[in-house]
Amino acid sequence: MLGQFLHRFCLGLRILLGVLMGALAVPVAMQVVSRYTGLIPTYLWTEELATFLFVWIVMIGSIVAVWDRTHFDVRITKDATSPVMRLLQNGIVNLSIMLFGALFLFYGFEYTEFGSNQRSVMMRANLAITHVSVPIAGGFWLLLAGYRFFEDVAEFLNRKTQSS
Repeated sequence: MLGQFLHRFCLGLRILLGVLMGALAVPVAMQVVSRYTGLIPTYLWTEELATFLFVWIVMIGSIVAVWDRTHFDVRITKDATSPVMRLLQNGIVNLSIMLFGALFLFYGFEYTEFGSNQRSVMMRANLAITHVSVPIAGGFWLLLAGYRFFEDVAEFLNRKTQSS
């Protein structure tokens, strides 16, 4: 039940990523056209907007990647064939993601507070808009990697029970 909810949540995040990528194309296209053709004036706010969108795209993309198990996973040994070693390999990865998620969540609040005291140069937007993405991403990394960890443990215990 929780797994289905998280799966649907990540599908929603994928849709949001598509929308943000489409939105990112507008200020980037404006920058390219203005810099290389001179058809429209150079707007400096487009660079800030593109940066804000890009930060959110990266953070939301990292959340989806943690759910898909396609991020933060570098194999320095070949994939394990035994269930115990597979649990150990996946466990180390998931616990590492959970550790960094907890760090991002904990220190992200202070980082967001720091950003809330600043404004962007051209748009005068509060920088907490982008800074808050750090604890949000960290919280979701912690949640999703924790779910995947318990999922791996349950799968291991199921296999162990079935083989007995």
